[in-house]
Amino acid sequence: MGLLSQGSPLSWEETKRHADHVRRHGILQFLHIYHAVKDRHKDVLKWGDEVEYMLVSFDHENKRVQLVLSGEEVVETLQEKGEKTNPNHPTLWRPEYGSYMIEGTPGQPYGGTMSEFNTVEDNMRQRRKEATSLLKENQAVCTITSFPRLGCPGFTLPECKPTPVEGGASRSLFFPDEAINKHPRFSTLTRNIRHRRGEKVVINTPIFKDKNTPSPFIETFPEDDEAAKASKPDHIYMDAMGFGMGNCCLQVTFQACSISEARYLYDQLATICPIVMALSAASPFYRGYVSDVDCRWGVISASVDDRTREERGLEPLKNSNYRISKSRYDSIDSYLSECGEKYNDIDLTIDKEIYEQLLQEGIDHLLAQHVAHLFIRDPLTLFEEKIHLDDANESDHFENIQSTNWQTMRFKPPPPNSDIGWRVEFRPMEVQLTDFENSAYVVFVVLLTRVILSYKLDFLIPLSKVDENMKVAQKRDAVLQGMFYFRKDICKGGNAVVDGCGKAQQSMELATEEHEEYALMSIDTIINGKEGVFPGLIPILNSYLENMEVDVDTRCSILNYLKLIKKRASGELMTIAKWMREFIANHPDYKQDSVITDQINYSLILKCNQIANELCECPELLGPAFKRVKDSGSKTDSSN
Repeated sequence: MGLLSQGSPLSWEETKRHADHVRRHGILQFLHIYHAVKDRHKDVLKWGDEVEYMLVSFDHENKRVQLVLSGEEVVETLQEKGEKTNPNHPTLWRPEYGSYMIEGTPGQPYGGTMSEFNTVEDNMRQRRKEATSLLKENQAVCTITSFPRLGCPGFTLPECKPTPVEGGASRSLFFPDEAINKHPRFSTLTRNIRHRRGEKVVINTPIFKDKNTPSPFIETFPEDDEAAKASKPDHIYMDAMGFGMGNCCLQVTFQACSISEARYLYDQLATICPIVMALSAASPFYRGYVSDVDCRWGVISASVDDRTREERGLEPLKNSNYRISKSRYDSIDSYLSECGEKYNDIDLTIDKEIYEQLLQEGIDHLLAQHVAHLFIRDPLTLFEEKIHLDDANESDHFENIQSTNWQTMRFKPPPPNSDIGWRVEFRPMEVQLTDFENSAYVVFVVLLTRVILSYKLDFLIPLSKVDENMKVAQKRDAVLQGMFYFRKDICKGGNAVVDGCGKAQQSMELATEEHEEYALMSIDTIINGKEGVFPGLIPILNSYLENMEVDVDTRCSILNYLKLIKKRASGELMTIAKWMREFIANHPDYKQDSVITDQINYSLILKCNQIANELCECPELLGPAFKRVKDSGSKTDSSN
């Protein structure tokens, strides 16, 4: 969860006074890092995943489930038992935004050997086991993206009522401040986003119109004029950062061998973000209602939108410096590699002084505009003890701005004076119910980076089309219904990719001569291929694996993971979002009115927990069960 500095947090007015200082010294810190390591090569490929969890408590007697506000204590105990006792402990734990959330990562990054793919799921299982061991009876660790009744009365344990008064962090009608992690960063972020914006954040998510859903669907908020004006008909209204940052996700970070490789990966993976987001869709419910979206992205984007009315184009520029087209949490706005430059077709708002300074310091145009774009933002949190820093040896001011630009991809310079290399972070995935699924998505993305680098693949399309894909990816059942812009010829360098997709590639190259470089494709076509149209990412990955030395056990694991992705893309298996929708629709208590009651929520989360802990099978989500042979550690696939 970004920069977790300790200290005395400043109010927004105090932070604002230091904003130029933070930006100025943040750029100096970036320049020190860049000049120190710009020519560093031969860093080995390392990577790691981040899984976010929710702590839940089941009241079986009353058929109710609540979020447990004990995340801070659980993380502290996990750290004491783990990394603080043994620096080589296989897991690491960090706090997250919600006081009912925790984040787990591998203790050390994974390396470049294929056999490491076979350890990902075991490490995730260990994380789940470690966290679960600290919970009370009838409590569980769940990897669900959004808690369906987040913001409904009594959704926390202990129960806390919202305090929509100015002295609070969020002033929310629904989300109590007690549900925000006690680390000062989180409540300060919440308060300062609201103060900088000049009003509460506004989240309006379209409601799913079922048979008995009122039409128009209108909520009334007589106690709050701001909410009454902000809420839209036929939308679920939310008013706090917690409705976005209080959701869970799955992320992967890669270390590249050089800055140029990191920039290349950043660009290529940016085009993949909407595709994988739709494939991992897992959040169809908000504030006790069934929504008409399957992904959290738009919700979380609105939940941290600190732009003023002027910056949003609602009033003439007077006190603000820029019109800013997106929230701080959104898709990327510029490619970083030279081959991506011609596809940068989005108007980029930059700090021109910073841009010129970076150019004078020898930073190239593409990287300079990327940083100058990030730095149009203000710092949102600042600690009194962290105002004056040693720019040559610290990077807190740079990270202050960098870590609160929450984009689909993040380009990460090395920390000062460390042996860590240039990294990129892949951020759009929704967390899955099981360790098997989460491992499958992580391995798929990591393998894709290997293939991109090995075959010099080119997925680049105009960034405006990637933005359009991001909008499509969030829609209900986008994985089957959506059409996505994707590049036709991904092998323009003349590389013979693989025998298995040669015919499709040849047909595609002929088509490319007559038509544009990209076309609208289904996710099934993009992932699994279609003869004469596109080779498919899974066939390319399979061909790559055939050319690699992979032990039988690891190959079996990888093939099971790719099979899940393949079948999710084709519709043979459901996304979690679709499975959840069907579960609710078929629940005996559901009245086809888009309302998720306490009892329905209890049934759903209980079922999710049973699936995650392998207490029941779910073939419509996971396919036919495969047996894990515990004593040998191998997997025997029982499916076709």
